[in-house]
Amino acid sequence: MFDSIDNVQVACEKQAYIVDKGLATTLYLAHHLKKPIFLEGEPGVGKTEVAKVLADATGAKLIRLQCYEGLDANSALYEWNYTRQILQLRIDEAQGRDKSEIGSDLFSDKFLLKRPLLEAIQVDGDVPPVLLIDEVDRSDSEFEAFLLEILSDFQITIPEIGTIQAKQIPYVILTSNRTREVHEALKRRCLYQWIDYPTVEKELAIIQAKLPQINEHLAQQLCQMMQIWREGDFYKKPGIAETLDWSLAILALGRTQLNAELIEETLGCIFKFQDDIQRARAMNQNDLEKHTDEPNQ
Repeated sequence: MFDSIDNVQVACEKQAYIVDKGLATTLYLAHHLKKPIFLEGEPGVGKTEVAKVLADATGAKLIRLQCYEGLDANSALYEWNYTRQILQLRIDEAQGRDKSEIGSDLFSDKFLLKRPLLEAIQVDGDVPPVLLIDEVDRSDSEFEAFLLEILSDFQITIPEIGTIQAKQIPYVILTSNRTREVHEALKRRCLYQWIDYPTVEKELAIIQAKLPQINEHLAQQLCQMMQIWREGDFYKKPGIAETLDWSLAILALGRTQLNAELIEETLGCIFKFQDDIQRARAMNQNDLEKHTDEPNQ
């Protein structure tokens, strides 16, 4: 897969993911330079999907860390299984073990609850795992600082056990929806890639790759409508994820082309805020009709 940039594109396309030259180059360099990738872009443009596609294409294990406000090192790295430790103490006492031996192995690997970061470092096998740190912009700046050490040395120090070095440097993909600016120090350790909304041509290729059963005229109508909406003034503009949801909804309804009535009935597949739905309904009817006409016979 990583013999050339073209091979990266082909491997991704086999997983029904259409990747442009820029992203393919970033994936290629991440493999050869052993550097994390920082993917930024609007929600729904396919950032998380990159990690899934990379795992499928390489046969690697996908390990996902979903970030949120208040995420700390214990939740991301490891925790001790306190319940099992207490139970072990009771067993040791019941078996009449010497006092010096009671609890002597409580802080060993068998009582360690591995969270995503530690799991990624300790994965065995011939293929490095794919570590997805999703929506890192939702975490706190303190957690970002913690990530700096992990991504620099790919090792973790557990006071009771010692330093654990990565058996294989994992593929690391961080994603951000840009709800806040991520610290420059974290970005400097990564290869940066912005993922934008797709062009009509690219989105058409995505729909046809994901949903080969859809007819081309309907797929073109869907893509053209999405371009109109993305140029509008919406709180949350629809991404590729909404395009695919909408396509599946149209197919489930057994329809083969768009019209104004069908759009009205399915706006909930595209917009998730009532104000956006009202704006979509109020759009210039001429703009809608341009892309919902009957196919040429």
